[in-house]
Amino acid sequence: MEALLEFELHGLGIGLLLLIFVAAIWAGSINTVVGSGTLVTFPVLVAMGVPPVSATVSNAMGLIAGNFTGAWGYRREIVQVKSVLKRLIPASFLGGVIGATLLITLPEEVFGTVAPVLIVISLAMVIAQPRLAAWVRRRAAERTEDPDPSSPQPEDDSEIVARKAADSVGWPLILLVFLAGIYGGYFVAAQGILLMGIMGILLAATIQQANGVKNLLVAFVNLTAAVSYVVVDYLIRDPDDRVILWGVVAIIAVGSTLGGFLGAWVGRKLSPLVLRAVIITLGLVALAVMLHNLFLG
Repeated sequence: MEALLEFELHGLGIGLLLLIFVAAIWAGSINTVVGSGTLVTFPVLVAMGVPPVSATVSNAMGLIAGNFTGAWGYRREIVQVKSVLKRLIPASFLGGVIGATLLITLPEEVFGTVAPVLIVISLAMVIAQPRLAAWVRRRAAERTEDPDPSSPQPEDDSEIVARKAADSVGWPLILLVFLAGIYGGYFVAAQGILLMGIMGILLAATIQQANGVKNLLVAFVNLTAAVSYVVVDYLIRDPDDRVILWGVVAIIAVGSTLGGFLGAWVGRKLSPLVLRAVIITLGLVALAVMLHNLFLG
């Protein structure tokens, strides 16, 4: 924890503080539209010398506000399939608790070894995202086709969608959402893309509805993990061993909140290729730094 003790917010300088803030805005925007915003902010913190566990914890806590503002932006789509939330949110909650518990109880060296592998997996998800999104759109289009005319018809299309979505929530979907919650509670990065892939396969909803549900589930996972981090940091850890950097949390929270509101606008204005290129570049920077610290540090 020596690097953490040496990391003082007031010693960063206005330039680095601004860099964190801008990265948080971008991360909040990307999380709302696609997911994987953590691969913007996490590398920035790691490159500044923040220990990986502390960077993950502080980043996850700071992004919560952006997660919820992103979900608020999709509130209409979420309401259309609200019947699925009472089964998926508990699964995300339990997974988030387990993932956060693993992060804060296992030795920091374990995370330092595992994190590079998780970054590679996250980057692979980002690279595969266009194909995955196209496949999810095709699946969603198939679900919105007219139902069998011989079957009893609900009063309107929204009722049809809601019923299909509710009927599609089985144990396979719940289990995979639970496992995604464990991943998100432990590492955070790209859990949105992972959830979109899972729901694209198993949830009978449009891509916009699935995206709204994804934003809400990620918000609950991060909130659950954050509560776990705070409890452990202040009830179990010694003061000198605490990992939460509250100054970083505050900056990322403000930036990601703004980014959450701007997400839809940014998603329409910026090229998806540019977004992915930045995410991949920053992810590779984090990977290089962590591998250097692991083998040469």
